[in-house]
Amino acid sequence: MCKTGQTERPDILISGAQIVSPREEGPLVLPKGDIAVSGSKIAYVGPSPAPPQFQGAAKVIDGSGLVAMPGFVNAHTHAAMTLFRGFADDMPLMAWLTQKIWPAEARLKANDVYWGTMLACVEMIRAGVTTFADMYFFMDETAKAVDRTGMRASLSRGLIGNAPGAEQGLAEGKELCERWNGACGGRITTMLGPHAPYTCPRSFLEKVMEAASELGVGMHIHLSETEGEVRECKAVHGGLSPIELMATYGLFEFPVLAAHCVHVSDRDIEILSARGVGVAHNPGCNMKISSGIAPVPKMLKAGVRVGLGTDGAASNNNLDLLEEARIAAFLHKLASSDPTVLAAPEALYLATLGSARALRLEETIGTIDEGKKADIVLMDSRRPHMYPRHDMVSHIVYSARSSDIRTVIIDGRVVMEDGVITTVDEEEVLARAEERAQALVLK
Repeated sequence: MCKTGQTERPDILISGAQIVSPREEGPLVLPKGDIAVSGSKIAYVGPSPAPPQFQGAAKVIDGSGLVAMPGFVNAHTHAAMTLFRGFADDMPLMAWLTQKIWPAEARLKANDVYWGTMLACVEMIRAGVTTFADMYFFMDETAKAVDRTGMRASLSRGLIGNAPGAEQGLAEGKELCERWNGACGGRITTMLGPHAPYTCPRSFLEKVMEAASELGVGMHIHLSETEGEVRECKAVHGGLSPIELMATYGLFEFPVLAAHCVHVSDRDIEILSARGVGVAHNPGCNMKISSGIAPVPKMLKAGVRVGLGTDGAASNNNLDLLEEARIAAFLHKLASSDPTVLAAPEALYLATLGSARALRLEETIGTIDEGKKADIVLMDSRRPHMYPRHDMVSHIVYSARSSDIRTVIIDGRVVMEDGVITTVDEEEVLARAEERAQALVLK
């Protein structure tokens, strides 16, 4: 419960909320509790009222009718792709990339990425997402947007090893890590971002691994997203899958966040588990582009670090991780013909602590525990779709909407209060993002 030695009054006290905190063994549910925040961390979690030393906070939030949860963690996205939302829909993945997205991205400028990321951050804050893992271009601008909005993020510069400018991209990726890793009071961490095995030949990946070793960072990569990708990899590399190939290259000697992992064999799953690879499951995007269904229940049973991601808003088309949790639960029940698969507690776990584990941030975020970072969302449970009160965890996953989230705290700072973003001018963000998007796609 409370930590000893607490003498100064907390900065924030959330009083009388229902607390739901995911755990690997099942969620902790406290019907009426208090949460005290001191600085960037949680100082107390327990029954209401909190002990006297946690009273008298500078800011008191009445938690009556609210559910307090850890912030959602989006384990894979391309934030600035909000600019391409609705621009290229209902297409196969490779046609979508080569005919629409890559040509449009070739026109991107730094300012585009800044405002696209600002839009993504506002959208994610409203959806209760407090942390995201991002891979894109002009990542200094992404970092500036993260700094300004108050979010937490793991950032990597996307690297295409077989394209002109590959070496320049790697240099920029290294500079990002040197400049931003641990910045903003630790809210920003960094990785290197080789796009995928089919765009990054071995010689280039070896340079990326050398840089990762020098910098002490991990890697964010797309693996086994489509059946065609896996088939081609096996044809070229002596029957090795992308995951087996990366294992032979030594990539998994580093911390790796692998996006998708849709078409994986039992051997692939063994490798992912044994090497501690984090997997970002993106069910909404994978369904929309018809990439397939990742065997997530089998991965979880094997002990793989699985979290949830939205992918970019150009292929989802939103950054709503609560919706992603619901989609994941429904998808795997249907795929397995088993309604018990990926129950509500597991789906909520994937969106919070599971994603934190995939990013190797589980020691600091993902649950509401004393000593962890104060990344907390407050959801209004006084809505018709949240009654009757049989099971709040079930309601969060199967009934709640992201619009029910009223207040968001990140690193001990209130970034949205009672539905109002406090760190940026939301109307300005919407206007500037619209302006940049139209300039990009209408040329």
